[in-house]
This record gives sequence, C-alpha cells and structure tokens, in this order.
Amino acid sequence: MKERKEAQAHLESKTSDLDDGHSDTLVSQRGGTTNDTRDMLRMGKQQVTRRNFKHATILGFCMVILSTWEAILSTAVFSLSNGGTAGLIWGYLIVMVGFGFVVASLAEMASMAPTSGGQYHWVSEFAPPTCQKFLSYLVGWLGVLGWQTAAATVSYLAGKQIQGLIALNNSSYIPKAWHGTLLIWAVLAVCWVFNTFFSKRLPLVEGVIVVLHVVGFFAVIIPLWVMSDRSTSNTADVFSLFQDNMMWGNVPLSTIVGLTGAASSFVGIEAAAHMSEEVRDAAHVVPRAMMWTWLGNGLLGWIMAITFCFCVGDTMAVLTTPLGTPFIQVFLDTTKSVAGATVLTVMMLVIAIFACVAVMAANSRQLFAFARDKGVPFSSVFSKVSLTSEVPVNSIYMTLLFVGLLSLINLGSSVAYMQVISLGTAAMLTSYLISIGCVALKRLRGEPLLASRFHLGKSGPAINIVSILFLIFLLVFCFFPVAPHPDVQDMNWAALGYGIVVLFAVAYYLVRGRLVYVGPVEYVLKE
Repeated sequence: MKERKEAQAHLESKTSDLDDGHSDTLVSQRGGTTNDTRDMLRMGKQQVTRRNFKHATILGFCMVILSTWEAILSTAVFSLSNGGTAGLIWGYLIVMVGFGFVVASLAEMASMAPTSGGQYHWVSEFAPPTCQKFLSYLVGWLGVLGWQTAAATVSYLAGKQIQGLIALNNSSYIPKAWHGTLLIWAVLAVCWVFNTFFSKRLPLVEGVIVVLHVVGFFAVIIPLWVMSDRSTSNTADVFSLFQDNMMWGNVPLSTIVGLTGAASSFVGIEAAAHMSEEVRDAAHVVPRAMMWTWLGNGLLGWIMAITFCFCVGDTMAVLTTPLGTPFIQVFLDTTKSVAGATVLTVMMLVIAIFACVAVMAANSRQLFAFARDKGVPFSSVFSKVSLTSEVPVNSIYMTLLFVGLLSLINLGSSVAYMQVISLGTAAMLTSYLISIGCVALKRLRGEPLLASRFHLGKSGPAINIVSILFLIFLLVFCFFPVAPHPDVQDMNWAALGYGIVVLFAVAYYLVRGRLVYVGPVEYVLKE
C-alpha cells in the first residue's frame, strides 16, 4: 500500500534524526525536553508547535476550559428540572466520583503517548490489530465532533449570559433568537483574536483568567452565603428532596436523566492531552494536570452546587425566570440589587468567554492532529501550521465556520440547538469509552503496555472497568429528552445527529478514508 510505504519512509527519516543527534536541538528550540524529543520520535511525529505551556500554565488552561463551578451554575436548569436540589447535589457528586476513574484511565494513556491526537491515537496503539485502523478513525471523528460542538455549547452559554445581563438591566428587553445567534458570533470573534493574533500569549492570558476563576469563586459564593435568605430553605429538603419537575412519573428516572447536566461539566477533562505537543515535559505534566483539574474543579463545583441549592428557594420560579438564565435570577434574589447581580454575572461572563477561547485552542489541535494523519477531507489544509503564530490557523478557521453555521439552528429553536450540540457530550463519552476499553482489553489479555510516568499499577484493571461501566451508563441517558412526550421542537435530536455523523464517518472511510488513513500506529517506531 502506498500510504503504508510513505509511513515507513517517514519512520526512517525520524530514525536518522535520532541517530545524528540533531533532534534534541530542533525540539529544544521549541521549548521541549529530551523526554519530549524521545516521545515525539517514538510516535513518528514532527515537532511543529512551540511548547509554551508548563506545569502551572497548562493546569490553569485546563481549569479554565472546564470551569466546573461556572458550568454547574449554567447547566443547573437541567438538574433542577430533573431531580431538584437533592438530585443536583448528589447527582453531581456521583458524576464527579465516576469521572475520577475515567480521568485516571485517560491520564495514564496521555503519559504513554503524549500527543495532540489524544483518544484516536491511543486507540490506534492499544486496539487489537484487526480493528486498530477503523476504530481509531471512528474515534477521531467522534473527537472532532465532540470538541467542535463544545465550542458551540460554550459560546451559546456565554451569549445567553449576555442576553440575561441585558434583560436584568432593561426590563423592556425582549430576547430574540437572532440576538442569540449574533452574540454567539461575537464570542467566536473574541476566540479567533486570542487564538491567532495572541496565540503566543495564550498561556499568560489563561493564567490571568485562572486567577479570576479562583477569585471569582469566592466573590460569588461569599455573597450567596452571607446575603441569602436561608429561612426559606430547609436543610433536610435541600439534601433529600428529589423532584420530578418534568413529570416523568418516576423520580429516580427523572434524577438519572438530570445527571447529564452534571456530566457536561466534566466532558473535555482530557483537554490537556490535546495540548500535549505544546507542553514542556508533557508525559509527566499532562496527566497530573488532568487529575488536579478533576479534583480542584470538581470540589469547587460541588461546593457551588450545594450553595446554589440553598439559595434557589422556589425551584419552579427560578426555572421560569424572565431573565432566561436561572443563576442570574438567584444572584438578583440573593443580593436584592441589580448592580450586585450584574457584577457577579459579568465575572461569570468573562470566564465563560475565555473558557471558549481555551476550547477553541484544544479543538483546533485535535482537528490538526487528525488531519495530520489524513483522517478528514482536505487534510493537507487543516494540518498546516502557521510559521508566524506556530498554531494550526486553518483548523481554527474551520471551527469558526462550523460553529457559525451550526448557530443558525438557533434561529429556528433554541431548544433544538441545545439538543443538537448536546450530541457532543455523547461523542466525547464514546471516545473515552472506546479508548479505555482498548487499554483494558490489553490488560486483561496480559499484553505489555507502553512505559508511563503516570502508571495506575495493580489497580489499573479495576479502574478501567469501573470507568467503562460508568461511561456506558451515562451514554444511554445522553439521548433522553429533557421531558417525556416531547413535541418535534423539544425532541432530543442528539441521537439523530450522532447517527448521521457516525454513518458519514463510516461512509467516508469506505470510500476514501481506508485508502489514505493508515492510523498513527503505522508511524510509531518499532523497537
């Protein structure tokens, strides 16, 4: 096969680089270490981006991209609708613990193969040889879908916050669907500026935002603690009253459906892996950044969830607020001041916008890596890296175009738009599931794994299996509608969108993908 011969020629050139001693100099010019050199050469990849991120900056980047305590406020409407306050508090904790096993499994693989490709590369190395190529290709498409829709989700939520701010300060304002679409485009414009013109300063920018992320947590939670009217909240009810506000007729089922809101706060936890080729000493730093992001953001999110539930008061009144965003209504009810609620919301908005900046950075790297391995149409275009900014600008432009066009759905129905972009959660969960399933299978078969600087040890098989069971459980309920008996507008179209993308990926693979895509494992140096 021509492509396989090209891969072999590529490996031979990399081997000569390793032999002549020039590779360390080449990578060190871009901020890497000897370990980074070794990892890139083993994977048969060329270092084309600068390693601007270090321990603190990549941790800050991941903390901001996940923004869990902010996300739990933005998505609380789903958990309050299905499960009530008790469902939100305990459901969030269950999801956090479950994702702990998932993150540990992904972090180990990120240390074994620190590449921007992430899941699709890991599947290519760890899946059984008979299905390596196809599974890797499918996971690559799911990863592209998941990260592209993540940008759509965050930009939409930021736009909703802007609309909520306008409604808060102007009671005569009537939100229109086209307002929301234009605001999505405005947020995308900010993301474009920071990911292209200020790309080399992105670690510094995200470092500043992570300070706001931590300071903002206390700036929000302290007023909620001090100023809220706790006489209206019964502690026992907050922690034990599960509600079926969407009329499923079954409280446990309603609560389980509400778990998807909490799950969306942790999707994207592997973001550091997609920035691996821009992180110094990635095999050591990236997995630890992933774990600290899960623990730090997870705990902040749970504390915020509990605090928010004590301040909600009348759940249905908050869910049907004319402001359109429940947490802004809670800020207003708590502070009893439009100015106070505005300040708190503006802080949330700034973090949301820069979370979108970080999401775009991660998803453009994932698309770049997949294009580099010829996994998407026009691979030569999307795999290009700008010589001046040293970032994959064409992949960034593709994200802008995709999200911009997707946001047009919002003109017809905001509910339909949210349901369509929710398919990203299902896509990401599937990519996690297949990746972890492949490494678990190798373990159960007693096959040797790659050396890792973040090894799970003897508990690895158990951690992998718990992760798989948890992900299957979540994946099933990702396709449920928010309420029973939905009409056409309120249907969860994620299942349809998910199926269309998978069918397109399979069709493209059969027509062309299998002819040009050999999978990352073919570029790996064999010892």
